[in-house]
Amino acid sequence: MILRLIDSVILIDHLNGMKKASEFLARLDPRETAISVITRAEILCGMDDAGFSEAGMLLDQYVLLVIDRAAADAAAKLRREHGWKLPDAFQAALAQLHHTKLCTRNTKDFDPKKHRFVEVPYTL
Repeated sequence: MILRLIDSVILIDHLNGMKKASEFLARLDPRETAISVITRAEILCGMDDAGFSEAGMLLDQYVLLVIDRAAADAAAKLRREHGWKLPDAFQAALAQLHHTKLCTRNTKDFDPKKHRFVEVPYTL
């Protein structure tokens, strides 16, 4: 059972050596934790050849959620409703479709008081 979908910003914080992010990720069971194909692409596109391999190993430990027709349709609806950028709408759609928490620091778009599927694991 997947409990959390990790947003890119959490993994970027970890890769940048932010202790709070690293501690949060260390507490998670990778078998119960997912990333989306969006997060995978966002992380890997910012890496050089050496970093690509290292980041790939980190990402490979998590369940990978893909975008299918249901996710695309849900993301389109969420984008219209909330005005989110399409990658954010996909993250929200995947979290909702998989009945999981979206772990992010992006409270500008994902206010946890307004969106019950959002979890903010730490603040800076």
